[in-house]
Amino acid sequence: MLKLLSSTSRQIHTHFTSPCLRVATESQPSSFLKSLSLLTGLSQRGHKSPSFYQRAFFCSDSSSGDGGDGGGIVEVEVRSGASETEAEGGAADASNSSAIVPTSPRPEDYLTVLALPLPHRPLFPGFYMPIYVKDPKLLAALQESRKRQAPYCGAFLLKDEPDTDPSVVTGSESDKNIYDLKGKDLYNRLHEVGTLAQITTIQGDQVILIGHRRLRITEMVSENPLTVKVDHLKDKPYNKDDDVIKATSFEVISTLRDVLKTSSLWRDHVQTYTQHVGDFNFPRLADFGAAISGANKLQCQEVLEELDVYKRLKLTLELVKKEMEISKIQESIAKAIEEKISGEQRRYLLNEQLKAIKKELGLETDDKTALSEKFRERLEPNREKIPEHVLQVIEEELTKLQLLEASSSEFNVTRNYLDWLTALPWGNYSDENFDVLRAQKILDEDHYGLTDVKERILEFIAVGKLRGISQGKIICLSGPPGVGKTSIGRSIARALNRKFFRFSVGGLSDVAEIKGHRRTYIGAMPGKMVQCLKNVGTANPLVLIDEIDKLGRGHTGDPASALLELLDPEQNANFLDHYLDVPIDVSKVLFVCTANVLDTIPNPLLDRMEVVSIAGYITDEKVHIARDYLEKATREACGIKPEQVEVTDAALLALIENYCREAGVRNLQKQIEKIYRKIALQLVRQGAIIEPAVPVAELDAEKVESIETSTESVEVSSNKQNNETLEEAEIVHTDQTPEEAEIVQTDPQPDNVQSPLDQPTDSKDTTETEKIEESEGTKAVDKVLVDTSNLADFVGKPVFHAERIYDQTPVGVVMGLAWTAMGGSTLYIETTQVEQGDGKGALNLTGQLGEVMKESAQIAHTVARGILLVKEPDNLFFSNTKLHLHVPAGATPKDGPSAGCTMITSFLSLAMKKPVRKDLAMTGEVTLTGKILPIGGVKEKTIAARRSEVKTIIFPSANRRDFDELSPNVKEGLDVHFVDDYGQIFELALGYDENEKR
Repeated sequence: MLKLLSSTSRQIHTHFTSPCLRVATESQPSSFLKSLSLLTGLSQRGHKSPSFYQRAFFCSDSSSGDGGDGGGIVEVEVRSGASETEAEGGAADASNSSAIVPTSPRPEDYLTVLALPLPHRPLFPGFYMPIYVKDPKLLAALQESRKRQAPYCGAFLLKDEPDTDPSVVTGSESDKNIYDLKGKDLYNRLHEVGTLAQITTIQGDQVILIGHRRLRITEMVSENPLTVKVDHLKDKPYNKDDDVIKATSFEVISTLRDVLKTSSLWRDHVQTYTQHVGDFNFPRLADFGAAISGANKLQCQEVLEELDVYKRLKLTLELVKKEMEISKIQESIAKAIEEKISGEQRRYLLNEQLKAIKKELGLETDDKTALSEKFRERLEPNREKIPEHVLQVIEEELTKLQLLEASSSEFNVTRNYLDWLTALPWGNYSDENFDVLRAQKILDEDHYGLTDVKERILEFIAVGKLRGISQGKIICLSGPPGVGKTSIGRSIARALNRKFFRFSVGGLSDVAEIKGHRRTYIGAMPGKMVQCLKNVGTANPLVLIDEIDKLGRGHTGDPASALLELLDPEQNANFLDHYLDVPIDVSKVLFVCTANVLDTIPNPLLDRMEVVSIAGYITDEKVHIARDYLEKATREACGIKPEQVEVTDAALLALIENYCREAGVRNLQKQIEKIYRKIALQLVRQGAIIEPAVPVAELDAEKVESIETSTESVEVSSNKQNNETLEEAEIVHTDQTPEEAEIVQTDPQPDNVQSPLDQPTDSKDTTETEKIEESEGTKAVDKVLVDTSNLADFVGKPVFHAERIYDQTPVGVVMGLAWTAMGGSTLYIETTQVEQGDGKGALNLTGQLGEVMKESAQIAHTVARGILLVKEPDNLFFSNTKLHLHVPAGATPKDGPSAGCTMITSFLSLAMKKPVRKDLAMTGEVTLTGKILPIGGVKEKTIAARRSEVKTIIFPSANRRDFDELSPNVKEGLDVHFVDDYGQIFELALGYDENEKR
């Protein structure tokens, strides 16, 4: 770095090389100085202050061989005033040289010097460098030399360690290793060519050196401290008037000038220095360029070792050219960053000015004021209805919002909190419908059957009408899938004129979904109930909580326990959400929950709900639903007109019995959609085939007739009573004569598919076109008939077969009734004899029976032995017979206690060799004393009995009320007996006379 030695900066604190160029004292500047004066223009324009004053020291020119006062230092005072002559006069008056170390004897007289290692860069003649000396002995020797009026030493660059890259920056450990080098090791690591340096200042371990001339090490004198013998080197003779040297030097000066323009690193020091360069010769120029460049130490050492002036200039030119490229890169980087920063600052300032202008004109307020006004506007319509404690919290938060900075995180938390608080419908209720007849009509429009649910909703409306106010309730709809639990919730909301909101809790394992998050969490939100109130905008919506029997439980808590507060009529008037942290009244909300089974719902939660069971639909109900609801909706969804298709009642009945036996109608809807999709495909294919591809211009009358006789047709049945083939309901492609293809047409009307034949090409084809239009007009909409004969072609082979395995049940076989999640079903109990012998009485059970059912079988076996002992004392069947009881189907797991009486009957039928009465089914749990206990699923089991064409059913007496509550169409045609004791069952099933016809 180019530095000036000012009188006010005698103590230098830096680790970098800071060169200072020596000035010759010749009175007349050379022509070379005039070329170099191009650099001085940079500083002439830079100092405009009339009182600018500096003092600089320059080393004498030690490269001249005149032997004069080569060791002197010229002190120059620089004063910038009104004119240039005053500055030159100030330089002449400089006389204070007391701080300069005397240089007698001359530098070239020193042939033995102390060797100082330079770790980073070499020292060039005419420049100064501060270094740190860590070796105490070496530092003491330097101080001693300075006291003995011999302030000179040798500065030599240190070589890199072997196998190291000089371009890689080393750390403090390598510097520490350099200071540890002593004697011979240090001598071997030094470059041969160095610089004779004058010791100007020693402060502590810092030594400031000024380079004078080049040296070459010849041999080592002593090791500690390292002292070497040197030879003084002089530049090789050169011709000052050589054009090549001049051109090279001018290029160096031009490049230096460009570097100083782009780089501010050296500019301030060079501007002052170049005013007083004096005789700036070629060797000095080469050293000057290499010293201020950012080249690495080996390249600088190469310049130092070069004694040929022209080669030295060429090396320097390469270095300053590289420095110029680096300066350009630096300038582009600085410009890009400056533009980016200035652009952002300019945009920010303009935005702030725009805000200030708008605020001054009253066009816009600041963010906090606008937010506060927005929140207060939300509160105004319902301020009287908002509870006092909620208003107090809102006012406190609004005050807090005004005190917070918009950039703080707490500001966003408070803003979101106020947004939720003010968006809730405090005291805002929808006008409820108290018209029972209108509600009944709406419920019947959307759903067929479901009498229990509809009656409960009508009761709810009636109570509300008598009280004159709306109320809340918690109802749980329980039933198998597909019976309409979820869809009826929307119908109930429409009938009550309430807003509807649904959310599913199936698999939910996070309590925060119900109760909300704490506001301290990032991304915190209220629970589902608060979100519901905000979305619907009223405080009395109908909330459908779906799949409540499938609640999860995880590490984040138990949602079922969190629902206890929400679904408790005594607590939900003050429901507390974790996010809002203020009580909310949800007592006016009508909660409708859905569940498939009640066993998985925790008892405390189940106790808070009123359970309404939906058992499912019987066959007649399914037919009505399919005809009045499903078929109509599916036909419209597929774009099919009613006159284009006909599905007979027999086909619907067969579809329900053989494909859709489950309690719900979801699978029935899928099958009907499947039928109509296939019909739609047939109709589209028919339209595509009817459209001819032959241009009108190429047709004549004979061709038109051939096209009419070869079009495709759809064969359908015109008589529903005849069992016609599938081809009569499908589209038939035929190339036969019209006599071989029968076409049945209904409702003649123009076809929707327009043929290119409808468009005449010219007046000559008018007759042909009229004929074609006439034939098109005779086309009719073909109706596709779906009957039992072709049902399998639409939906495939039947999935279910008759549940009734036996037309006449054999000995040991009894039909039972079972409940499943899909509805009710019949269940046969089969018992057979394996082997017989004295004392071989045993029981073997199969059919994937559960533990409860196995225990029921053991109880039945014991009760049957007791009854047989009473009826036939001499019959030792159970004592001497090994029995095998099986419950088909074996792949279906079965469990439950209600098959006890059926098993007893099966055992006694086999023991007494009497089959049970025809068309008889039974269900009921039995005790060891023969008492019949109540069972569940009365409606499902009744539906299963009707499906299996059972005429007589035996139920426990305790289930009489459940059966009486069933709709008449379910009970129609059944002979039902209610029993308390198995003796009554025995009389009904096996108590007939063998001569009597069963």
